[in-house]
Amino acid sequence: MTKTPTPSVLDTLTLNRATLARQLLLERAPMSAGDAVAHLLGLQAQNVKPPYYALAARLADFDPEELSTLMAARAVVRIVTMRSTLHTHTATDALTLRPLVQPARDRELNMFRNGLTGVDLDQLAVQARELVEEKPRTLKQLRDALGVTWPDADPQALGIAARNTLALVQVTPRGLWRQSGQVALTTVEHWLDRPMGPAPTPDEAVLRYLAAFGPASVKDMQTWAGVTRLRPVFERLRPRLVEFRDEHGAELFDLPDAPRPDADTPAPARLLPEFDNLLLSHADRTRVVPAAYKGRTWVGNRSHSVFLADGLLAGVWRLDEPEPDGAEPVITVEPFGTLTKAQRAEVETEAERLLAGPMGGAPGASSYDIRFGTVIGV
Repeated sequence: MTKTPTPSVLDTLTLNRATLARQLLLERAPMSAGDAVAHLLGLQAQNVKPPYYALAARLADFDPEELSTLMAARAVVRIVTMRSTLHTHTATDALTLRPLVQPARDRELNMFRNGLTGVDLDQLAVQARELVEEKPRTLKQLRDALGVTWPDADPQALGIAARNTLALVQVTPRGLWRQSGQVALTTVEHWLDRPMGPAPTPDEAVLRYLAAFGPASVKDMQTWAGVTRLRPVFERLRPRLVEFRDEHGAELFDLPDAPRPDADTPAPARLLPEFDNLLLSHADRTRVVPAAYKGRTWVGNRSHSVFLADGLLAGVWRLDEPEPDGAEPVITVEPFGTLTKAQRAEVETEAERLLAGPMGGAPGASSYDIRFGTVIGV
């Protein structure tokens, strides 16, 4: 009888380095913006700028106009997908990942059933589609129009129902670099002039998730996607995967040929935007977030931009952009603890890179400032 070998144990720092490698955060990748968005399975985009900062931290010589041009050309879009949050996805992923996570959208809609008494959801979907495909509508315009048909329904619930029964994208100029535009919505099919594709097989989604976030547990992927019952998929894929355990005994899966650098591999400082998926895509986030700093990047439902030192969450930062009076842009870095001299120098270098490049607070600015402060209210 052949004895099944005991899976190797990956300590926290080894998991950290593996995840940073998949996330293009051990060294900046010579990759196009479109390829990076696809590899990373999308970028958190609750606000306009985070996708640009996320790529600036990951790609060599990133120019924000590259992503903006892709968005203007409708090669990437802003759409609600994983965890009921807005993401920037490639057009192909927008048309396929949304069906994959639709069960989570259905569960969310059930939370608003009391405000939808008497509302025929199939009719609502048809009417909402006609409205937003006639012309892009703001959420208020959509709610008001639906409220004419269902005056007794809760307006917020009507908007949630439209967003969850239809795959709605935010149309440009919203999301373009240094351009303004209100949130106006239409269907992804109308915007891309392509039908919604079939959801990727769960097997394909698992393999892509591991390539971007592994090694990972079943619970980790369920946290990332906001969907449940993925254990049978991992079991079906088990012969194609390698198995590990973390220091707490949790079973982890990974692609056989995926990078798993040694724990002592240098991890450079990086400035990440608020809601970066690095911090949101695992059930157990200790591979990036030290236990002492858990919850410190949030105030209410607002997330701060964060920075990494030696691969781990180490504090928050903000960019104060100049007004038209010509004041210099300022990045303020607020560590949670004490940085070593080398860590401080690395963080400062990253801030200089951001301010002096095309992502800088003032295009063409001749001066800028980097300040280190104390965390207040975090």
